[in-house]
Amino acid sequence: MGFDVTGNDDINYIASRSYFVSNLMLNNEVTGLSIGNIGNTKLKWETTNRLTAGLEAHFLNNRISLSANVFKSWTSNLLALRQLAWTSGLQENWTNEGKLENNGFDVALKAKVLALKDISWEIGASVGHYANKVTALPDGRAFETDIYGAKVQTKVGQPVGVFYGWKTNGVYATSAEAKADGKYIVTNTGQHNFFQAGDMRFADIDNNHVINEADRCVIGDPNPDVYGNIFTNFTWKRLTLSAFFNYSLGNDVYNYQRSLLEGGNMFMNQTTAMQRRWNADGQVTDIPRVTYADPMGNARFSDRWIEDGSYLRLSNVTLSYHLPIISTYLQGITFWGSASNLFTITHYLGCDPDRALPGSILSQGIDAGQVAPGRSFSIGVNINL
Repeated sequence: MGFDVTGNDDINYIASRSYFVSNLMLNNEVTGLSIGNIGNTKLKWETTNRLTAGLEAHFLNNRISLSANVFKSWTSNLLALRQLAWTSGLQENWTNEGKLENNGFDVALKAKVLALKDISWEIGASVGHYANKVTALPDGRAFETDIYGAKVQTKVGQPVGVFYGWKTNGVYATSAEAKADGKYIVTNTGQHNFFQAGDMRFADIDNNHVINEADRCVIGDPNPDVYGNIFTNFTWKRLTLSAFFNYSLGNDVYNYQRSLLEGGNMFMNQTTAMQRRWNADGQVTDIPRVTYADPMGNARFSDRWIEDGSYLRLSNVTLSYHLPIISTYLQGITFWGSASNLFTITHYLGCDPDRALPGSILSQGIDAGQVAPGRSFSIGVNINL
């Protein structure tokens, strides 16, 4: 069991100071100064208190090993942006008014199935889970962050960085079906544009027939339900074969590339999935009609672009042979061959369900099209001196 306290100050080093910035004013004809930040002299590091407990046990003469760990952490003085009155000339500044809780566990089991003179076989697996929840934010506000067209929301009572958009329920197959539903959008000029055959059927959360910002809700969570590893080692005399798998279950992924290549709203190449787009009254399909500029918002950020990112990956397979040579200068030679990323089992349509933008917790589960790691093969020799 253990308890530790850590800090974090990962914001701009001048966030606590007031300063002015240069701006172009009067139709970009005059350069002037305006206030760039209202400082907060009481700003301090975030503080995370973490309590951990673990257990390790061995059974049947160490043939079976079990380890388990649990943790609970509380983050106070969470760095967050507080809204300012419009009279200040700024929208927000930094404070320590946020709080966050994290908890989770991991369990690992290892078993020696065979332990004979010339043959040994060991298998093992681990499973882990974590959950986080925001417990306080300045003024109880909800933060929305735009990342590659996605809306990522951070709100009290929810995990950090969930996907926030519209829910869908298929495509209107007929004009009569769309007319009976009676849903519409309101344009900037106040005009009512009703959804037609071939448009997406969006969920009307507030039941007023208007599809707008008020109908958005949580449509995905990038955090997995469980994750872990599976491994096995098999040895016959001097020959050893080992395999290592990793997996994740229940994590959602925003497929940004597919939102572009199946949006049907711009002049760019599209995937072959667009061949089944809606074309005629009565056609039942999951892809809406194609309309330039997308006036009805069929390609907007919705659960249409959120996919199950669960996967099982064979991360590594290694075959080795140990040649025992014992001399003054040499203690053996091991010849080995290894293959990585041999296959991934997943329903995810993108390149890699395990890819995410680096650098921020808010970018979890966002696949912006990074190239997935390819298969690699290696051979080598280890000389033990």
